Amino acid sequence: MTGRQRREQLLDIGRGLFAERGFDGTSVEEIAAQAGVSKPVVYEHFGGKDGVYAVVVDREMQTLLGMVAGALHADHPRDKLESAALALLRYVEEHSEGFRIVTRDSHAASGTGSFASLISDIASQVEHVLAAEFRARGYDMSLAPLYAQSLVGMVALTGQWWLEVRTPSREVVAAHLVNLAWNGLSHLEEQPALGADS
Repeated sequence: MTGRQRREQLLDIGRGLFAERGFDGTSVEEIAAQAGVSKPVVYEHFGGKDGVYAVVVDREMQTLLGMVAGALHADHPRDKLESAALALLRYVEEHSEGFRIVTRDSHAASGTGSFASLISDIASQVEHVLAAEFRARGYDMSLAPLYAQSLVGMVALTGQWWLEVRTPSREVVAAHLVNLAWNGLSHLEEQPALGADS
């Protein structure tokens, strides 16, 4: 096995263990044992468990960000929302282990941060789409970050729930998310206020 192949093997094993047991529940000994190597081999490639974890988390975050960013190229805002929701749910479905890893509290070893920072990265991309729509409709563009965080958070938390239940289908879940978000956005009040009894 080449050094590159060994590195990928260790990452695959680490990814599976981190998804199943989390960072704290995984040890270098387990990674090495499943790979059929000694602990020093893991240290040689990654400097330890923290290094394996950092690369795994970084790859997962880049994959998810890439999928969502690629979905934001549709022409119509509703199509962008549909594509982004489907992309996130497709990631949940096709990269379940990775989603389990990034939705746990990321350990300090992760170079890219936590699930909250990932949501923030995705929301910043959505924010640009919303800002353009807000401008066109005469809404306060400074509120686009708030709405972007809300929309992305809604889809992400639904994705966490759906990861466990897997029903209804990805397309049905996305359709309901888009229904809630789009119809809510379609009827935004320019100056929302809480009721008098609040």
